Amino acid sequence: MIRERESDGVEILVCGAGPAGWVAALQCARLGVRTMLVEKSGMPGGTTTLNRVAVPGIFHAWGRQVIAGIGWEHVLRTLQETDQPVPDFSDIHAAHWKHQVRVDPTVFAALIDESIQSAGVLVRYHTMVAKVDRRDDGWLVTLCGKEGLHTVAARWLIDTTGDANLAGLAGVELRRFPTLQPGTLVFKLDGYDPSAIDMEALDAAAHVALSEGRLDKGDFGWNGTSLRGLVHSRGENAIHVTGIDATDSAGKSDAEQRGRAAALRVFRFFKSQHGFDKLHFTWSAPECGIRDTRTIVGRATVNYDDYVTGRLWDDAVCHSFYPIDLHTDHGLKYEKLREGVVPSIPLGAMQPVGVERLLVAGRCISADQSAHSALRVQASCMAMGQAAGAAAAYGVRESEPIKLESIRSTLRQHGAIVPGSR
Repeated sequence: MIRERESDGVEILVCGAGPAGWVAALQCARLGVRTMLVEKSGMPGGTTTLNRVAVPGIFHAWGRQVIAGIGWEHVLRTLQETDQPVPDFSDIHAAHWKHQVRVDPTVFAALIDESIQSAGVLVRYHTMVAKVDRRDDGWLVTLCGKEGLHTVAARWLIDTTGDANLAGLAGVELRRFPTLQPGTLVFKLDGYDPSAIDMEALDAAAHVALSEGRLDKGDFGWNGTSLRGLVHSRGENAIHVTGIDATDSAGKSDAEQRGRAAALRVFRFFKSQHGFDKLHFTWSAPECGIRDTRTIVGRATVNYDDYVTGRLWDDAVCHSFYPIDLHTDHGLKYEKLREGVVPSIPLGAMQPVGVERLLVAGRCISADQSAHSALRVQASCMAMGQAAGAAAAYGVRESEPIKLESIRSTLRQHGAIVPGSR
């Protein structure tokens, strides 16, 4: 039996507590809107915490800040709590990863919890959406929790699942890329000195292991031919988990198993090599990180040319800043943006065609794969989440269509940077 709990009726339901979702929920709640945040795992933060890519970025471009607001607020709070300095962003020619901010993922998740609780967000961890039905005044969403199925009424929905799970169940038209990017399981190795490793000998042995099936091509990660990056990073965000499609639970289960198999494969190979006799894992991310699955078909679609030229959309609500970062089974297609270019994200890319009272934020917004490979990163998703939260809150409070300038004004009042504003 499905139980309808009227006490759980909310004005906005946000599904997914990753970089876009927790920000969207917090923005809604700070605007006085009754909000529920649903998350399949047991913690907020997504890529930052569950996938342990605890280097959210990029907030600065060409010597100035282009993304701020709720996400940046919590990055700063984490640095303050852990007595860490704010990095120097003044070197505009530095490698992009040097402008990412390393945060403690445990503190970051706890601070998010603290904020969303104090703002009054209703949180449902260990919960997934099972069904979505349209009603005259909004939506009726069936949730699956540990206690079983129950329904929640909501006036607006925000999909921040990364895979368009909520949007798909609501009847939104979805787009799949022909070839999906590999994922990555992040882990940390220790017990060896990277500077003492003979990399030429190690790579030679690795290619023998590859030919014998003891290593996989994805174990060489970004480089595709050498284990140098894996050795020097000690495994952190260094391998590719290839041949996966995490759209549904079966595919996500396969990705998790393949990720752990890759970690064990690398561990066994290293243990057989000189200098790794004391090798051990310090930690591993609970989940394999997924780069893409599917996106919505939106009222606007951000394509490669839009992104690399820094197109200022008429309905731009936030910036994105990151190089084209398209991962393949054979390595990485990387393209740095021209100096001075700062892309923008239109509200239309977050609005699905033909479906009202539903917004999408994060990596499942409407974009082609090249643009998507850049705008899917954490700071950009935080910015999109805040914009979606402000837009949905406006939709709840006003009976008239969304007024863009009202959304932009609200975002500025809450610390966000709006493209074209001075």
